[in-house]
Amino acid sequence: MRFALLGSGSRGNATLVQAGVTCIMVDCGFSITEAESRLARFAVACTDLSAILVTHEHADHVSGVARFAARHRIPVWCTAGTLAACERVNLRVAECFDAHADFAIGDFNVSPLTVPHDAREPTQFIFSDGDHRLGMLTDTGSITPHIQRSLDGCDGLILECNHDHDMLENGPYPASLKTRVGGPLGHLSNAQAAALLAGLDRSHLQHLVAAHLSAKNNTPALARSALAEAAGCDSSWIQVASQEQGLEWRELC
Repeated sequence: MRFALLGSGSRGNATLVQAGVTCIMVDCGFSITEAESRLARFAVACTDLSAILVTHEHADHVSGVARFAARHRIPVWCTAGTLAACERVNLRVAECFDAHADFAIGDFNVSPLTVPHDAREPTQFIFSDGDHRLGMLTDTGSITPHIQRSLDGCDGLILECNHDHDMLENGPYPASLKTRVGGPLGHLSNAQAAALLAGLDRSHLQHLVAAHLSAKNNTPALARSALAEAAGCDSSWIQVASQEQGLEWRELC
C-alpha cells in the first residue's frame, strides 16, 4: 500500500492511495490539464484511477472533479449531502456512500470519518488494504472523540496543520475569515493537530504528513516543530505536503 499527494493547500488538493490494482484519487481541486500533468509527474495514467472520492464541496477540493471524471470515465463517490451541494459544478456520481458505514472499492476497505467543517456533509477517510491503515484528516475545525478513536493505530497519517494561531491572529486575513478559519468548523491549527497526535496510539506509525498548510498563516518549520514535539521525534522525520509539489509516493510496509 502506498500514498502520495498531488498538491495540498488552498489552491487545490488531490491525494492518491494505491493497493494492488486499485488506485483512488481523493478530491481534485485542479483543472483537467493540471491534474493530468501532476498525475504524469507521479507516473500515474488517468486510466489507472479506479475512483475519485470527494471529501466535501469546497472549490479547492472539488472544482476539477466533474470534468476530469467525465473525460476519463472515472466513477465518483461522495455523500448525498456533498452531491446536493455540488450542483454548480454539475457533479455526477456512480455511488453515494453512507458517511457512517464502511464500503469497498477494489482492494480497499474505506471507512468514512465524519468531521466538523463548514460544508454540507463532509467526510475524511481511513483506507485499509487488510494489512495497513492510512488515516486522512484535513478540513476539520475541531477534534471529536470519534476522530480520536478512528485514527488510533494507523500506519500512516495525513494530518491537517493549516495555521499557526499567532500568525493567523496577526496576519492579513479580514476578521471574518480569521474567525471562520480558526473556529470549530474551520481548519486545524498546528497546536490542535499536535494535541490530537499526542493522544493517539502511534505504535504502528510509519509516515506522518503535515498537510493543507496555509501559505499566509503557517510555515513548514512551525508545523514540523509542533508535530515533532507531540510525537517525541526529530522534526526531520515529519513530512510536509506542499501546494506546488505535493508529496512523493510513500510506502506502508
